[in-house]
Amino acid sequence: MKKYIQITAGRGPVECARAVTLVARELLKAFPSLQLADCEPHNQVDGCLMSMTFATEEAIPQPIIDEWQGTVLWRSTKNPYRPGHKRSNWFVGINFFDEVELPHIDESDIIYETCRSGGKGGQNVNKVETAVRATHISTGLSVKCSDERSQSQNKSLARERLLLKLREINEKTLADSQARQWNNHDNLERGNPVKKFSGPL
Repeated sequence: MKKYIQITAGRGPVECARAVTLVARELLKAFPSLQLADCEPHNQVDGCLMSMTFATEEAIPQPIIDEWQGTVLWRSTKNPYRPGHKRSNWFVGINFFDEVELPHIDESDIIYETCRSGGKGGQNVNKVETAVRATHISTGLSVKCSDERSQSQNKSLARERLLLKLREINEKTLADSQARQWNNHDNLERGNPVKKFSGPL
């Protein structure tokens, strides 16, 4: 399972976007096997990134997570973007998260059980097991279908509905994960840094 590290400037100014690039360089010194997975460039100044996301197949040691997760301060002595600006402290956020595990959708992972339809229709309804329950083994999600008269038709419908539910779950899981990552931009704490660096922007 892939591990990800996100560095974000939050909604900060260009100086914070520059700090993202500089902090990323320091992070790569500590964990050089990281690979850039995604980035959001600043829309006005080259070399400045509003966010960067790194990925690795390796396990990230807990001491690195403890050392880096949270707010990182970059203190600059000179400001090339706004020379007259007095502020010298720029904050970025670092968040660690795992790859989203989605249920694997494969025909071999579905088991089918037949059962009596029940309900309206008289005694003939219960004489033959025409209803079909399709169950996805790894998630336990199941769908029962008794709409049609034949077992084969109900099996086909149950499969389609089960696959649809699994896809809906996958889409929601991905959307929730993306929303959490996006919220990191808004939840950056500008203070109480876990690490501090200093140098020109």
